[in-house]
Amino acid sequence: MKVEGAESKAATLLRKIPAVDELLGRDALRQLQAHLGHRVVVEATRSVLQNVRTRIMNGNLKSVSLELIERESVTAAEASAKFTLRPVVNATGVILHTNLGRAPLARNALEHLAEVAGRYSNLEYDLELGGRGKRDVHTDQLFAELVGAERTLVVNNNAAAVFLTLNALAEGGEVIVSRGELIEIGDSFRIPDICAKSGAVLKEVGTTNRTRLADYAKAITEHTKALMRVHPSNFRVVGFTERPALAELVELAHRSHLPLIEDLGSGCLVDLAPLGIQGEPPVGQSLKAGVDVVTFSGDKLLGGPQAGLITGKREFLDRIRKNPLFRALRVDKLTIAALEATIRSYLAGNIDEVPALHMMRVSREELTARAESVAKRVANGPSFSAVVEDGESVIGGGSTPGQSLPTKLVAIRPASLSVQEVESALRHNSPPIITRVEGDRVLVDLRTVFEDQDEEIVRAFERFA
Repeated sequence: MKVEGAESKAATLLRKIPAVDELLGRDALRQLQAHLGHRVVVEATRSVLQNVRTRIMNGNLKSVSLELIERESVTAAEASAKFTLRPVVNATGVILHTNLGRAPLARNALEHLAEVAGRYSNLEYDLELGGRGKRDVHTDQLFAELVGAERTLVVNNNAAAVFLTLNALAEGGEVIVSRGELIEIGDSFRIPDICAKSGAVLKEVGTTNRTRLADYAKAITEHTKALMRVHPSNFRVVGFTERPALAELVELAHRSHLPLIEDLGSGCLVDLAPLGIQGEPPVGQSLKAGVDVVTFSGDKLLGGPQAGLITGKREFLDRIRKNPLFRALRVDKLTIAALEATIRSYLAGNIDEVPALHMMRVSREELTARAESVAKRVANGPSFSAVVEDGESVIGGGSTPGQSLPTKLVAIRPASLSVQEVESALRHNSPPIITRVEGDRVLVDLRTVFEDQDEEIVRAFERFA
């Protein structure tokens, strides 16, 4: 009898569920259709109604409210219409956070990008001659001025830059690389795999920790097409180590009539030693030393958009440019616009306009003042205690392994909630706030937080009250 009663009640509730058309005729959903479109609202409403039916059948819903279903439909429609790629507040202290989009763009880059994207442009049109041009010209001369390159090409990332370079210069022949430089550059992309796909034959020399110039010299045969040096951006081998000086490799390559390719990965354009960051050679330094082709990323230490840069001597860059794969790997007007504006900041000596570089250079005094202000306001209510303490930020993005920058952390301890609950709520904030968790504390590192986002963090913690 109890089962029959339950079935009867469920049937009664099911009959009370409104039709889709009835819901769409209500004011809130009718207005939402004008804003989001009919299809989005209909799909959201149907999804909510199906959920209501399921909850009734499972015995999890005791009554049906038209107003509640309407509100849930509005919420569902608005949620489905949101962009999935959204800005977040990066409070982790990782400057080039790969999962959070690596380097944020400079304001002048954003402005130039929007200007170019919203109108037609002379992407491949020569305004002087009145005919077809090449997209390379917009960045080529800038890199010539900045790093002394004879020519520069832009592709979609550094893996593509390495692949295209090897395919153009060494397909069917051997490329000599030290065993200690056969790195994995992220997401299981490995130098040996890229080399194999390019059609070049990898020839390993030396050992993991020690490779001498003689190892390269002995490996050169009539099948050798290039020597390659790979900067270990994401790891360090320490202790009993040895590798040839760059000048020695340049001399050997040129004496053997071979190009020397160097993958610098991180794309450092300025000396970071004053910040305490060692072992990141600037691109211009390699070109000045005589390296024929240098490849590097645009969205790491350079601080620009995702891109792979191939720069160096015209003789080899022309061969790479003529490779049919270049067209498949080239970038669009948006990347070129953002990259052009970023490089102009370097040329003007305004590197603090580049957010990633500014974050690396921000003073401890500024970080301390901001952290103390945020901590004081977060701890103002009963929900949290907050203190400022010393900590470390990292550059990230596979750069400067084992090195860090001193910072000031806001260490926040919840009074009643768990840190997991707080961290989750912050992630679901609008905008989402990404933090670190250590023990029973949520850590906020303002080095990677834009100054106008400090208020967003404070407001997010005030919502817990």
